[in-house]
Amino acid sequence: MTREERLKLIREIESERESRVLVYITGDRRGLETKIGNDTFPFINRHISQFDRPPKIDLFLYSVGGITMAGYSLVNMIREHTDSFGVLIPFKALSTATLITFGSDDIIMTKMGQLSPIDPSLPHPLGPSIPIPGQPDASRVLPVSVEDIFNYLDLARTELKISEEDNIESVLEHLSQKVHPLVLGNAYRAREQIELLAHTLLSYHFESEEKISKIIDIVTKARFSHNYIFNRKEAKNELGLPIIDNDRAESLVISLFEKYQQMLELQNPYSPEVALGDQEEARISVDRAIVESDDLTHVFRTVKILRRSTIQVPHMPVPQPTIIERIISQGWVEDNNI
Repeated sequence: MTREERLKLIREIESERESRVLVYITGDRRGLETKIGNDTFPFINRHISQFDRPPKIDLFLYSVGGITMAGYSLVNMIREHTDSFGVLIPFKALSTATLITFGSDDIIMTKMGQLSPIDPSLPHPLGPSIPIPGQPDASRVLPVSVEDIFNYLDLARTELKISEEDNIESVLEHLSQKVHPLVLGNAYRAREQIELLAHTLLSYHFESEEKISKIIDIVTKARFSHNYIFNRKEAKNELGLPIIDNDRAESLVISLFEKYQQMLELQNPYSPEVALGDQEEARISVDRAIVESDDLTHVFRTVKILRRSTIQVPHMPVPQPTIIERIISQGWVEDNNI
């Protein structure tokens, strides 16, 4: 698989769609996951500025999510450079990636394409934490699902029929003992923000407030789980998103995705043991995400040193073999030779 093969497919999609194509893939390879973020904006702007304001820009998108404001800002940045914005969904476009599709004028979504609810999970330094196994003095802060908080309150009101003011106060007091009040306040603000962002993006091409409200309700509340998946039929018929049928474009989108899937090894969980092989020490370089357009490529690259070692585990009489990983460099780099 070569870069020229990818660029050939990009150009074919551009010809079929009469557009310019920007590829944005944040990999979900297990152990090397990446997310949509603001760190890509300076060089994404380089990519789309080189298009010289075409009538249409298509975003080829694969991601399981990221920072919601980054997704919202990405849509607005792209729309500043074109009159029409399309999204090409080969497979996963979840959470923040789903939010991005709301700002598009049309969507090519393959038969295996997936969207999801957009209720965010909030990392917060005051969030609940759990101990890290094997590290008695260390803990990990858990992200808090915004909708889980509101579903707990709905459970108290609707299923348990708790309505007296004193009883509701008791429910809130119990909740605040488990989740810090500042986290609860942040959750409320996040819920209001995500609905505002979704409404703004949908209003670019929907005039009906009723239709916009219905879509927002479905993707934030009505599916009860952040893990719910909207297939193409649901996205088109139930959500009413502007999904168009184009068999030729869909075939090209799938072919291009297969190239990136192979390049980023999305189906192969990362294993330091496999990467090290029979060596005692090795230097590895892993590309974890990519932004690409015709003749310009940026990748999120991690370079590590792997070394075999042993550690003394509490309550184990014999030192246990392990692999120590040391990151040498990590970040987005321009590489037009991959």
